[in-house]
Amino acid sequence: MRKFLAIVVCKLGRFVGKLIGKGSSMPGKFALKICPDILRRVELPRHILAVTGSNGKTSTVEMIAAILRADGKTVVYNEEGSNQTEGVVTLVLTHATLGGTVKADVLLIESDERYAARTFQYFHPTEFVVTNLYRDQLTRNGHPESVYDAILPALHPETTLLLNADDPLSSCFAQGRERVKWFGLDHCSIDLDAPSGVYHDGTYCPLCHGPMEYDYVHYNHIGAYRCGKCGHKKPSTDYTVTAVDLENAQVTIDGETNIALAFRSIYNIYNILAAYAACRECGVSGETAAAVLSHYLLKNGRMQTFHLGAHHGTLLTSKHENSIAYDTNLRYIASSERDCAVLVIVDAVSRKYFTSETSWLWDIDFDQLNVPHVKRVILSGRYCNDLAERFSYTEVDRWSVEPDIAAAASELKNNGDEELFVVTCFADRDKILCRVEKEA
Repeated sequence: MRKFLAIVVCKLGRFVGKLIGKGSSMPGKFALKICPDILRRVELPRHILAVTGSNGKTSTVEMIAAILRADGKTVVYNEEGSNQTEGVVTLVLTHATLGGTVKADVLLIESDERYAARTFQYFHPTEFVVTNLYRDQLTRNGHPESVYDAILPALHPETTLLLNADDPLSSCFAQGRERVKWFGLDHCSIDLDAPSGVYHDGTYCPLCHGPMEYDYVHYNHIGAYRCGKCGHKKPSTDYTVTAVDLENAQVTIDGETNIALAFRSIYNIYNILAAYAACRECGVSGETAAAVLSHYLLKNGRMQTFHLGAHHGTLLTSKHENSIAYDTNLRYIASSERDCAVLVIVDAVSRKYFTSETSWLWDIDFDQLNVPHVKRVILSGRYCNDLAERFSYTEVDRWSVEPDIAAAASELKNNGDEELFVVTCFADRDKILCRVEKEA
């Protein structure tokens, strides 16, 4: 009876929530109060595919869903991105019959890394993708190794793990396990000789804390690592990007499958590879996966193009309080080689945790903007003075401060015609998008 009541309450709550534009997690919260072990009591599809990690979860899940559906599979997934336990319960019960059966070929779950152990307390994924683990939302997550410890109890022995071979920390999940598949990048032309960024969390081995060495690095400390003390190193990969051609916007997987890129970013390549690997493990052909991924434009709005006066603009959305997300977007700007202006907006630090903690700004490598084609940088938003203090310690000298976002947009609209890049977070992106003309 409790199971039936929980399902009914969740469905009603979701219906009302859609009417008012909310309700992706609250119905699940009510359902859990009625039946705390509801996820044990429902009948789930044969394939349960989960994705977690510091960055790339939403993008990877979105691409996986598109590929699986193109292959003719019925997929249920949390499209609104509500990825904590209550949101997963809402997803499952909304798509369940009143008897508690989820009729789909695949249940695809984006799981918040800190909540994964609770979410998978009563059932376990058949495949579990871990995209990466690194500095993310300091006030919530602390050190990346704390996040590792939070995820570890969620990994069931019968689950097949799909791990990023190039990440020295998340690759440790393979310790003592047999069901592991690896994805990663071979050495390519855009690699660095040593870790980049203003800090280096990969200095020491996460297993023995011995000094870590690198043969090459794709970005920050993600690359070909090896510890001379305990032997922890990048493993051989099952799914591999064997060639990268950012100039012509193309990557090659496993030496034979070519994928055209809509977004020329090394970070986007990892998301594509993770989605490709997950779908291949679910029985999808490489040809089907490549056809969907080629020129795939994400629906989550992380990258959008627009016009502001005579400027053609690109919005690059970064995850809150996540320095590597910002670094990869700044690297994209630095590699564009087109004369441009850059607007950096920090008006809200977090959508959930209402702090004024901005120390994470010092983890961002803003010196990447110290290139000739970046003609000016405008710092805007409530925390523009924190940004200004950070920029005063960089080599970038063509920056100014305009606290009001509307005024900054107006200044750009009335002056210049160079390319424009806007770097901001999810909570702030609509504060600029409401002032521009978005492209169809």
